[in-house]
Amino acid sequence: MDESELARGLEGVTVAETRLSDIDGEAGDLVVGGFPVADLATNATYEEALFLLYNDRLPTAAELDAFRADLADRRSVADEVRDVLRMAAEAGDPPMDALRAGVAAANLDTGEANPEGTARRAVAVLPTIAAAYWRYRQGTAPVEPDGGLRHAANYLYMLTGEEPDEASVRGLETYLNTVIDHGLNASTFAARVVISTESDIVSAVTAAVGALKGPLHGGAPGPVLDMLQEVHDSGDPESYVRTKLDAGERLMGFGHRVYRVRDPRAAVLSGAAERFYDAGGDAAFFETVTAFEEVATDLLAEYKPGRSLETNVEFYTAALLHGVGIPRDLFTPTFAVARVGGWTAHCLEQLQDNRLIRPRARYVGDRDRTWRPLADR
Repeated sequence: MDESELARGLEGVTVAETRLSDIDGEAGDLVVGGFPVADLATNATYEEALFLLYNDRLPTAAELDAFRADLADRRSVADEVRDVLRMAAEAGDPPMDALRAGVAAANLDTGEANPEGTARRAVAVLPTIAAAYWRYRQGTAPVEPDGGLRHAANYLYMLTGEEPDEASVRGLETYLNTVIDHGLNASTFAARVVISTESDIVSAVTAAVGALKGPLHGGAPGPVLDMLQEVHDSGDPESYVRTKLDAGERLMGFGHRVYRVRDPRAAVLSGAAERFYDAGGDAAFFETVTAFEEVATDLLAEYKPGRSLETNVEFYTAALLHGVGIPRDLFTPTFAVARVGGWTAHCLEQLQDNRLIRPRARYVGDRDRTWRPLADR
């Protein structure tokens, strides 16, 4: 790119090589660890997907058992960390603020120096932090992690204190795998920038959580659920959509910065949601979801011809996470529970052949100012 060109938001600028994931926005394809996202998300456990990102291959049965046990051993947090989360809950701090504080505090007492060990600790401890904060916010004590449960199952268990059914576990696990990595999105880029300074993975993950907190990155599934519940109560999706579009408002859950067709992750999650609701969820609610997608897609084409505004990942994220029992306020923290696998894998990849990430800015300020002493201003 010519240095005179300005790439706002670094759009179209390639700054790294990666083997972790690849996005084709025009075709609507996403490859994660060499697998089409649909194949990986619907077949793997989260531990298998994470091992794949870390090692560029799937684990053997013995390797998977060892990897799973190692992650389980890193799930607990100290009482001092729980105090931080309790105070955050009592103060009414937003969940992402609590997650940011918790992930930084939870790694102070481990003595972990190896980057991959720190990466595993970050992945293992995020569900514990999110669940403990939520339990405190409900006025109940946190639930200790269960080392015998898979990563996804343990997260649901820590939220409720009850071992989840397999349909809920598989639904959540499919979600975690679907969003585990997605190119150089804002939070992943933030993590790579921090680790490129030869800082540490805890700092990189903390920065990534801060980036994910922003509503332009990780905040849409909650409003999508609000929208779906309102439409479900009214039973009139067309009136809802027309009212929004006539007012010039954005329809949450549609359109994407990269994809020019339907988000491939939406396809994966719609299938996962259908399987979950067929297994005993609120079938009437899911009928509203699918009817709304059809109506909204048609009306968006009518109101905004020539623009591709298909469903994105947030639309079916809301339906699926709501179904499996994740509270609405934990949708974005649950996104972090998944994406921390990608954040840490990118950090490890950056460290393999590191170069400080240092873009330039174009100066547009004055150049010929004359200094005036304070008394003369």
